[in-house]
Amino acid sequence: MTREEQRQIKKAREREERRKRQEAWEAARGPMDIPFLLLALMLLVIGLIMLLSASFPSAQAHKSSNYDPLYYFKRQAMFAGAGLVAMFWVSKINYERFRGLARLALIVSIALLVLVLIPGLGITRNGATRWLGIPGQAVGQFQPSEIAKLGVIVYFAESISKKREKMRSFREGFLPHFILLCVVAGLTLIEPHFSGALLIAGMGAAMMVVGGIHWGWIAAGVGGLCGGGYLMLFTDLMEKIGYNASRIAVWKDPFGGDLEFQRNQAWQVIQSLITVGSGGLLGVGLGKSRQKFMFLPEEHNDFIFAVVFEELGLVGAGLIMLIFALLVLRGFWLAIHARDRFGSLMVVGVTVQIALQTFLNIAVVTNFLPATGISLPFFSYGGTALSLQLVEIGIVLSVSRQIPAPKAG
Repeated sequence: MTREEQRQIKKAREREERRKRQEAWEAARGPMDIPFLLLALMLLVIGLIMLLSASFPSAQAHKSSNYDPLYYFKRQAMFAGAGLVAMFWVSKINYERFRGLARLALIVSIALLVLVLIPGLGITRNGATRWLGIPGQAVGQFQPSEIAKLGVIVYFAESISKKREKMRSFREGFLPHFILLCVVAGLTLIEPHFSGALLIAGMGAAMMVVGGIHWGWIAAGVGGLCGGGYLMLFTDLMEKIGYNASRIAVWKDPFGGDLEFQRNQAWQVIQSLITVGSGGLLGVGLGKSRQKFMFLPEEHNDFIFAVVFEELGLVGAGLIMLIFALLVLRGFWLAIHARDRFGSLMVVGVTVQIALQTFLNIAVVTNFLPATGISLPFFSYGGTALSLQLVEIGIVLSVSRQIPAPKAG
């Protein structure tokens, strides 16, 4: 039998497998998971309300927003509407079809991350080159790292689900995925985008753990993470290599040092802590934040949750954190009950991303961790991020439609 004949037979088998999977999807398709959907929509609505409250002073004061107090809100609402349409459309697609897009998604993600690093193509803001698009036109700009998160989730889910019996092998299971993870996270880190690299590494590592890598590599990873964290936070390593050393100093004691240190390096963290503390137990009231009036930097982006603390207090912020926790728990429940390994791994990837990103953002806002420039899902301003988050919610809902309904009795 010639190689061409073998290829034709292989293609015919793949077509037959796709046909059977589609028939199984149609036969078993049920309603999407309503609890997960409602929790996501609650966070989206609350996020838009808080963005409107947090952003209008800044929008009204800057020429770039045409002095329009609703500028950020209207743009975010536009992306939210587009994201919702995409979410419901994706939720009705057989998620098995994403298998065929897995490799392309990873290649496109890596290519876009490389393009960012090419002088003249990447767009720089605040010392970081993280965007592609039309310079000076915010509408046409996006962050490739956001696309890379989704690309890693889909590719790792497809690859790990196929290598079920090989994941415990170092050469065939652990090493290829580890190298890919280092490439994607490394390109993100170079921008520099430390929080994005941390998210991508955390998602990929979690999917590899769920995929069944040997416990020894898990122990080595945990030990390496603890050791690296200690070296970065409690030694002078960051100062020696010159990477974000000032952020470590601010994290250790934002109110220490001279007045220049507090006004320059530590200003954002100090204002965030003042904002959080101003809310008390019940908050000053929705829309009544004082710190958002040009005191707190990035009040509508990375530090929007500080405004939540101030306006809604510890009780309101705690309720929002509870909704996030319920969304994450429901996501893991769906992953456990998914029909197949591919769907389960995709849900794990999406859920870990939301959980890790939410934890890191709130930890930075409260100075539990050094500032890393990380946004809060569904809340922080950013059209690309919000749209892709809703697409990921759609993927989870698509997987949930294949979960068998519990039998009566």
